Amino acid sequence: MAKNKKSGLGKFLLGAGVGVGLGMLFTKNTGKENREILKRKVDELVVKVKNFDSKEVKENVQKKIDEIMNDISDLDKEKVLKIAKKKAEAIRVKAEELVEYVIEKGTPVLEKSAAIVKEKAIVVTKEILNKLEQEEK
Repeated sequence: MAKNKKSGLGKFLLGAGVGVGLGMLFTKNTGKENREILKRKVDELVVKVKNFDSKEVKENVQKKIDEIMNDISDLDKEKVLKIAKKKAEAIRVKAEELVEYVIEKGTPVLEKSAAIVKEKAIVVTKEILNKLEQEEK
C-alpha cells in the first residue's frame, strides 16, 4: 500500500514539474537567468541535504546533484547538437533518478527541492538545445 502511495506522489511531482517547466518556458527569463535559478535551487537542496540525518541519503543526493551540475556545465560548452541532445537526455534521467531516490527513501523534506531541481534542469537543457538548433539554421 505504501508503495502505491509513493508512486502516486511521484506522478504528482512529475505532473507538477511539467507544469512548472512549461510555465518557465513561457516566462521572459533568459537562459542565463534560468541557469542562475537552477543553481540557486541546487544550492538550497544541498543545504537541506547537509542537514539531513541519513549519511547514505546525503551522499547519494550530493552525487546526483554533482552529476547534474557537471552535465549542465558540459552542455553549455557543447557545439554539436547531437551530443547536446544526448547530454540533455542524460541530465533528464539523472534528475528523475534524484527525485525517485528521495521519494523511495521517504524523505519529504528533500522531495520538493529535488523536484524543483529536476524542473529547472529540464528547462535549462531545453533552452540550450533550442539555442544550438537556432545556431545550426
